Amino acid sequence: MNVLDAQLVPAVDGVAYGLLLFVVAAGLSLAFGTAGVLNLSHGTLYAIGAYTGAELSDGTWAGLLLGLATGTAVAGTAGILLAVLTTPLVRRGHLAQALLTFGLALIGGNLLIEYFGSDAIPVRIPEALDQSVTLLGHRYPAYRLGFIVMALLLAAFGTWVLTRTRAGAAVRAAADDSQMLATTGRSPGAVHTGVLAAAGALAGAAGVLGAPIIGPGPDTGDTVLMLSLVVVVLGGLRSLWATLFAAIAVGEVQSLGVSLAADWAPYLLFAAMALVLTIRAHRSAVPAAAGHDADAASATDPVARLLRRLGPAREPRADSAQRQQTPKRAESSGQPDPATGSRRTAQVAGLRSKSLPRPVRQVAPGLVLLVALIPLPVLLSPYALSLVGYALALGLLAVSVTVLTGYAGLPTLGQAAPFAVGAYTTALLAGAGWTVGPVQVLASATAAALFALVTAPAVIRARGTTVLMITLAIGELTVVAAGELKSVTGGTEGLIDFPPTQALWGGEPLIDESPAYNYSLVVAACAIALTLFFLRSPAGKLLIGTREAEARMRASGHPVARYLLLAYIGAGALAGIGGSMLTTVQAYISPADVGFEIAAFALLAAVIGGTHSVLGAMFGAGLIVFIRDWLSASWPGHGPFLLGVLFVVTVYLLPRGLAGLRPPIQNRWFRALRGTA
Repeated sequence: MNVLDAQLVPAVDGVAYGLLLFVVAAGLSLAFGTAGVLNLSHGTLYAIGAYTGAELSDGTWAGLLLGLATGTAVAGTAGILLAVLTTPLVRRGHLAQALLTFGLALIGGNLLIEYFGSDAIPVRIPEALDQSVTLLGHRYPAYRLGFIVMALLLAAFGTWVLTRTRAGAAVRAAADDSQMLATTGRSPGAVHTGVLAAAGALAGAAGVLGAPIIGPGPDTGDTVLMLSLVVVVLGGLRSLWATLFAAIAVGEVQSLGVSLAADWAPYLLFAAMALVLTIRAHRSAVPAAAGHDADAASATDPVARLLRRLGPAREPRADSAQRQQTPKRAESSGQPDPATGSRRTAQVAGLRSKSLPRPVRQVAPGLVLLVALIPLPVLLSPYALSLVGYALALGLLAVSVTVLTGYAGLPTLGQAAPFAVGAYTTALLAGAGWTVGPVQVLASATAAALFALVTAPAVIRARGTTVLMITLAIGELTVVAAGELKSVTGGTEGLIDFPPTQALWGGEPLIDESPAYNYSLVVAACAIALTLFFLRSPAGKLLIGTREAEARMRASGHPVARYLLLAYIGAGALAGIGGSMLTTVQAYISPADVGFEIAAFALLAAVIGGTHSVLGAMFGAGLIVFIRDWLSASWPGHGPFLLGVLFVVTVYLLPRGLAGLRPPIQNRWFRALRGTA
């Protein structure tokens, strides 16, 4: 009884904490499940309410009500703005939404810190609530008990609105069939805007009322967002009561779990999130026999043509008469022939390029980039050179994202996990006396590949947004482990006191920036060359076929799961090499270097370059490092704002990345040369 009695207060705290998360997660669930918007700025909406409530609350009831009204209105208005900004992205899927809303979160968080300061703000509440009451023999804050009652009433009211009112019926209809809703005379766009406004208002109200529990501070938005995502995943998107129970469970883990199992509590939330998503992904996975018969595909279908190129059985070639008739049919239809290409199109694209062998044309951009990077030690300062070395490491991480997102069709927010494995492996090897660079790189790549092999069953059967969420959970679990395993990783302070890397056996330690940069450039060039060789081989075409027509690939006998597994392991090894380079360049490693923000930056870099461009991903990483660490130096404290603007600009102006800026004629010609047109 004494043990149970001692845990009473943490248990009640868990209920209050969970109900606060429920109010926030209800808005996130509404935005995602009904409006279809994966809103990674939802935590910022909570922070808006929290800062507003703390600023206006003066310890009186009038101040509390004024703060509640203002915070709710401001966050609801931000929700309307979010609806306007996300409407053009409806047809582009959740990846574009995630990038846009994460950029908005960076902008909003930076503006809040600029206005309110970087310190946590105290919150004053009415005197009647700022006292303790007796609860089963224990003193407990009256405000938290009042919040528990309010949240339960809100859950009941929200359920009644969604199930018993016309507005709720319109919301549910918009989630199920927006076209059918339009036939009733209601505007799906208006419902979309209203849902996001309501979701923002819920987050703002939760911020005002929850400020005494999760107070306003620089990390408030990130903390609330992550916990809300866990709640939404565990509770699902269809029932507010399921979300309520999931939120209370999360709250109990955060309070009672820490009291009872301090060593395991940090892992439970994201582990549960990954487990639930994996089970759902396996239940909804495409069966091996699903899809259309590849042999019945239309002969004019480009995907069918690609599968016939990659399939185990090759079809007989057309005879010479058929090959001679093909250009005539193309001329009579007025369309360029996809097999031979139009002569005029080839001339516009630059027929003189055919004088160069195809292998030379393929490696020319990489050689130009390499030649441009070689003389930088002579041209740049040591600090700028170290930034370029860091950009090379981040670039390899971005390339690993490109392999998974652009080629395998697995959008990921968790590649920072194998990146972390590689980085810590190099640091630990150096601390143990293994300072030879090639040994560190090989060991880091192997460790990251093994990590990918272990986590692959949770990822490769999922698709779309589920992949984003599973990889996010894996990444967060890795960061938690890096922060908790202090004896191995140094905890949140990281690892710093280890010998520098040697480029070769018996070589000099890479202490200065110039030798470390040269070493990183060689490693990056070798890794990129191997990646390009793989992606431009038949194996790379198999990945493209899997991404474009998975059902047909399965129907034609291809082991799709094996292809995705190999791609996931290879991308993990590549990220591990990048992590090894990171440790070598900056001579330390901490959880802050491998967190969710780094994963989002890597995904942005891949999108900037175009999700099919390896060199574009490297350029995108360089642009991010330039803005965050170089350009922001002229505007101190606003690096997140500048990066947020980069996120927004990329989503709107570069929907297909830099690779999509090439003229369409040239693109068609290049595709014809590569045999994929």
